[in-house]
Amino acid sequence: MSHFDVAVIGGGAAGLMAAGSAAKHGAKTILLEKMEKPARKVRITGKGRCNITNARALSDFEAEIHNAQFMRAAFDAFSNWHIVELLQAQGVATTVERGQRVFPTSGRAADVANALERWARQQGACISTQWPVENLHPLPQGGFALYGRNGKTITAWAVVVATGGLSYPLTGSTGDGLYLAKQLGHSIISPLPSLVGIEVSRPFYKANGLTLKNVCASLWVEQQLVAVQQGEVMLTDFGLEGAAILRLSRLAIEQHSQHRRVEIRLDLKPALSHEQLFNRLVRELETIPTLDMRGLLRKLMPAPMIPHVLTLCRLSAGTQANSLSDEELSAVVDMLKAIPFSMAGHRPWAESIVTAGGVSIDEIEQHTMQSKLHRGLYFAGEVMDVDANTGGYNLQIAFSSGYLAGRSAAKQTDFLR
Repeated sequence: MSHFDVAVIGGGAAGLMAAGSAAKHGAKTILLEKMEKPARKVRITGKGRCNITNARALSDFEAEIHNAQFMRAAFDAFSNWHIVELLQAQGVATTVERGQRVFPTSGRAADVANALERWARQQGACISTQWPVENLHPLPQGGFALYGRNGKTITAWAVVVATGGLSYPLTGSTGDGLYLAKQLGHSIISPLPSLVGIEVSRPFYKANGLTLKNVCASLWVEQQLVAVQQGEVMLTDFGLEGAAILRLSRLAIEQHSQHRRVEIRLDLKPALSHEQLFNRLVRELETIPTLDMRGLLRKLMPAPMIPHVLTLCRLSAGTQANSLSDEELSAVVDMLKAIPFSMAGHRPWAESIVTAGGVSIDEIEQHTMQSKLHRGLYFAGEVMDVDANTGGYNLQIAFSSGYLAGRSAAKQTDFLR
């Protein structure tokens, strides 16, 4: 039976960083990955381009991250600029794009995945693929035994669980780490998909695939406004997608899972007040008095949306717009400023970018990523109840927590060897 100082379970972004960090700090380290190659999720992230991190100041990250304060020590240990420097040393140049998002200049996520694997091996980490960990048992003398579904067993003084969550299950993220953590007595915050499309009760079928730019999406729970995002929204045959919707999805899904009435409202003209938009309609009718409702709305929105909006306004396309009273015209403006979509569900795990929920951070020491229940057990990345909006923040969570967990695990073994 082979023995190691540190065993890392999971070969994604957090796992590779943890293994490389542990080896860099002097620990005999093995990374156990159940798939045929590591970093499969990294290879497809960002639509194959890989949004590595964000170039904003770390102090600005907090507004984008759930349980952000827990990550402060990890970000101090390994920042957004540390990952950029690491990749550049591996020959991967980076480019900062809109929203301060950092991408590989090549536009290839595989370059990032290969660089992370190469770096971990260069530090001295052993990477073993097709090694699914089935059970993890603490040993009486300290350390852990790791039992694989392949019939193999190893022991290690310290273990880093970096198995990811449940999003993109075809990449290997199937909740293995949550199972192991629960078996060891850890509390699990119920996992939910995040950064995923929202299904609605009455999709705009005729507008399927239409992308709206610079609209305002607001989230309402039991008729109370709880969040607002501005940006891109895509209308689909199931409901709503796009960057603004993804950023609202975590809270929307959380509230919907608690059987609350959730609604998303779209403001097509966020730059105009109700009064300004009303006056614009009046001017349009003064200029072209013969406009019917279809013609009037065509000046304000894409044509595929018009039948749906007219239905919501209870008006017909051929209605003469100048026949509407001020109150009726005002009601049309109300609709343009808040088109309602009643949430009916969400897209499946296979389409979810990240997992919300996971191992409770109340049971993880934030300065080391060590379990408060088991000495020598560490967590990193998406397996923990830490997640963020789009923009490179989730990968930075993986890099930073992985690096800190690996370094802490290596230091821990100094006392046990």
